[in-house]
Amino acid sequence: MTSIQYAHFCYYFASMALRPLLRSLFSLNNPTTIHRFLNLKNFSSHSQQIISDPPSQHLVNDLSRILSDYRKPQNDIESALTPFASHLSTNLVEQVLKRCKNLGFSAQRFFIWAQKIPGFQHSKESHHILVDILGSSREFPFLWDFITEMNRTGSCEISQEIFWIVFRAYSRANLPGDAIRAFNKMVDFGIRPRVDELDQLLYAMCKKKHVKHAQEFFDQVKGEGLSPSVKTYSILIRGWADIGDSECAQKLFDEMLERGFTVDLLAWNSILDALCKGGRVDEAYEQFRGMKSRGFEPDAYSYSIFIHAFCEANNLHSAFKVLDTMKRNNLIPNVYTYNAVIKRLCKNGSVEEAYELLNEMIERGAKPDTWSYNTILAFHCDRNEVNLALKLISRMDRDACKLDRHTFNLVLKMLIRIGRFDRVEKVWNSMEERGFHPTVSTYAVMIHGLCKKRKKHDDAYRYFEMMIDEGVPPYAVTCEMLRNKLVGLGFAEQADILAEKMERSSSVTIQEAATLMRGNRAHLRFRPEEEEEEYSDDNDD
Repeated sequence: MTSIQYAHFCYYFASMALRPLLRSLFSLNNPTTIHRFLNLKNFSSHSQQIISDPPSQHLVNDLSRILSDYRKPQNDIESALTPFASHLSTNLVEQVLKRCKNLGFSAQRFFIWAQKIPGFQHSKESHHILVDILGSSREFPFLWDFITEMNRTGSCEISQEIFWIVFRAYSRANLPGDAIRAFNKMVDFGIRPRVDELDQLLYAMCKKKHVKHAQEFFDQVKGEGLSPSVKTYSILIRGWADIGDSECAQKLFDEMLERGFTVDLLAWNSILDALCKGGRVDEAYEQFRGMKSRGFEPDAYSYSIFIHAFCEANNLHSAFKVLDTMKRNNLIPNVYTYNAVIKRLCKNGSVEEAYELLNEMIERGAKPDTWSYNTILAFHCDRNEVNLALKLISRMDRDACKLDRHTFNLVLKMLIRIGRFDRVEKVWNSMEERGFHPTVSTYAVMIHGLCKKRKKHDDAYRYFEMMIDEGVPPYAVTCEMLRNKLVGLGFAEQADILAEKMERSSSVTIQEAATLMRGNRAHLRFRPEEEEEEYSDDNDD
């Protein structure tokens, strides 16, 4: 058994051992066990302070760090959370759960801890977020325990929306059969599935390319009293389009017409998309003309389908012809469509035209997003065009476009590559001024780049030390690269000093990474190939 398999086995065993305890703690009717487990005797004086004012970002950060550091079953997360009891609010809990959506087990323990604070009651939103977290973490036994307990205690209404979350979770986990079983299980919770639930299930499966399963289930239920809508057909048509099967999409479209459905614009756009993605652009254009003859006026999305198809085929001449047609019809492409053209222009080396399109977007009210600028920025960085790259960043500031980690990573990587270390410092220092806090990937760009440069090991050491001080767990490859550099130059004692510092960190993950800094892979307890952040910085679901 490898060290990775062993770690996974230990986590699974511990989770299963704790499951009965966690299930009992979900109950709102067991105060004796609750107080003994959480030692809440000193919290009662704070119960009146539990309000829903906007939480301090520092509180969100501190609690998120605790959930990251105390992620293992044996970690005493309750003691670490105790000092924050008086600051608890529904808003704070929601923000922490959203931030820690990749930390299923500790997020669940945080939810249970907050639930038992006297005077505190979770919001409907918090319940939904935890369902999403458990599903995203593939903790499906815990997820169903939680839903069952919600239903038993009435702590939160079991609504259709909760099952929509479950459908998405199973689809993301590549378990379409379980998503279908969840649909059939709705009646056990007193919910009679409607066509809206069917649409949500099919959409979730199609989005993750489980189109065949979605089609089979659709064929099964459409004759069992659940009548599909035009929207239902459109979802499936779009699903077949996304996997490039225009024939199945056309068959569904024809079936919809044969059954006498009044085809709407969404359905027309779905079949156009399917035909274009299947390489049948000429047929799509015929459908487009037929759509107009039936009295349907194409919208901006109808035209954008062709623009994306032409960009994919590197036919920019036709793409610009469609853009001109949209102008004549007073239709404005969305940012996604403009970005497709900008991407193709940059791939073809036509960066001047990309800038012209950027200006057109602003003039026409289609505000460029970070992706729009980053595409052009990547062009400049690939060619080591420092002044143009930095000028574009200044423009992003003027246009009130927020720089993201990709923006900084592109520029920093370029500056280190060409040895402009004076500029590197300026860009790094500007991040805090812009409200951006470096993530593990940005630190990796710095450390990896500096390790490849002569006489820059001290700077690489400094940024690694900064990362540890900030509590950001490093990539395994970053630890190994810096250690090899230091040992190769005869500075093995510096690697040992870093390892000792890592062992004193409050982050369990950083403590474990210290074994790599000491050159010992055999006892590594975390995934060395892990390349994702410990908790997400965005709050989007």
